[in-house]
Amino acid sequence: MDRSGTAVGEPAEISVRCPADGRLVGSVPELEPAEIEAVCADLRLAQPAWEALGPAGRRVWMLRWLDWLLDNEQRLLEMVQAETGKSWGDAALEMAVAIDVINYFTKNAEKFLADRRVKPAGVANAVRRLRVQVRPYQLVGLITPWNGPLGGPMMDVVGALVAGAAVVSKPSEVTPLTWTEVVRGWRDGIGAPPVLACVTGGGDAGAAVVDNVDMVMFTGSVRTGRAIAVRCAERLIPFSLELGGKDPMIVLADADLERASSAAVWGAMTNAGQACISVERVYVEDAVYDRFVSLVVDKAKALRQGMDKPGSFACDIGAMVTSAQVAIVQDQVDDAVAGGARVLLGGASAREGRFFEPTVLVDVDHSMTCMREETFGPTVAIMRVRDEDEAITLANDSQYGLSSSLWTRDRVKAERLSRRIEAGSVSINNALVATFQLPIPMGGWKNSGLGTRFGGANGVLKYCRQQSVVEERLALKSEPLWYPVVPTRSRLIAKMTRMLGAHDWRRRLGRPAR
Repeated sequence: MDRSGTAVGEPAEISVRCPADGRLVGSVPELEPAEIEAVCADLRLAQPAWEALGPAGRRVWMLRWLDWLLDNEQRLLEMVQAETGKSWGDAALEMAVAIDVINYFTKNAEKFLADRRVKPAGVANAVRRLRVQVRPYQLVGLITPWNGPLGGPMMDVVGALVAGAAVVSKPSEVTPLTWTEVVRGWRDGIGAPPVLACVTGGGDAGAAVVDNVDMVMFTGSVRTGRAIAVRCAERLIPFSLELGGKDPMIVLADADLERASSAAVWGAMTNAGQACISVERVYVEDAVYDRFVSLVVDKAKALRQGMDKPGSFACDIGAMVTSAQVAIVQDQVDDAVAGGARVLLGGASAREGRFFEPTVLVDVDHSMTCMREETFGPTVAIMRVRDEDEAITLANDSQYGLSSSLWTRDRVKAERLSRRIEAGSVSINNALVATFQLPIPMGGWKNSGLGTRFGGANGVLKYCRQQSVVEERLALKSEPLWYPVVPTRSRLIAKMTRMLGAHDWRRRLGRPAR
């Protein structure tokens, strides 16, 4: 036996246990790099036929996949809940993401992938036809985290498949069961072309994916994202990174406090705070601070925590997926208290299961880790500010810049202040909502990533290479610039170039300056 308890010569396995009660849910194989390389080779063989189907042909398979997902919805969401410890409400949201993304990109695929006709620039090029056409990267690598086993991969895999690429996907080794089953549904459930594969394993498996593909889409930590970026740069392949966040919420004195406080609780606690776009720090103008805090505490206190029965919608938030993340959240709360913060609600983990109490912190400042480092847990830290300028300054005082929200009844003020926030998106009088608007880009600034997902056509075109095509309208026997060089012709071309390019008659005629 080796150290993991696996008999020598037997394939290694990864066991998955439910975070809420510790029961064994299932297992997946831990694939070796050579096995992943073989999977990638098979995907490459299948990709040309998939690309040749065109957008309409690929749409047929994508919609059959959607039908299969809906037919198996209950079973899949039970799997999501079992391996993550989510509430049923949070689990159900993952299917909603899959439905929206598949419908949006299949509906618009032909328009997004159509050749783009371009008007020539300059008189000399007027006799040419210009167009830009796109071709998919043959094999896209998709690496996703543990907080959304179904919705997370769906946010990216659909665009790549619609583009005509083959996709090798690696879910987190912490929550691999649901996505493994969804990919099995693609192949065995509907008999789709073998252009989508799921490979399971830890860091070595992720590295093997990066080493065998033509483009990488990664969602996860800043540390891993940097390592992937370095390897992609060494291989000269493109990549897109959606990394961590420390999203600020700015509440001005004229905000609707009832709505803003409800959004703060939902934005901070949904999925037990395990979302890169969670509301993690709130800056409230002094005049309404006390009232806002009181509302947040009352609403957070009413939250029902637990892993409810499938289909019951009896709990608001569930468990945290990993014990390591529970420890991070506890360390941040303890650090804040040691620095002078007060815990108005929660502040500790449960004795059984990986549950962390909904937590509200006040009297916080930027010396505390809860205001500097990503939390990824069900806490919200609220800070009093003098005015909008201090709020903006503090919101921007972060290594992250993924999402944000701004709360005011003044539309002119909202537009002005949104231009000062250093984040990839700003939701005005709502929380998290900008992230799931498929026609606009979702991406981070600073250490929150490079590139974007969604963004209308970009959600498909990011998985494609652009190819410029120049076609001659008139095929002459020879071109004026071709050999041999003829002095009289060359001088005439030079004069015409000056005549057409200069902006005053002295320079057009080549006369010397006075």
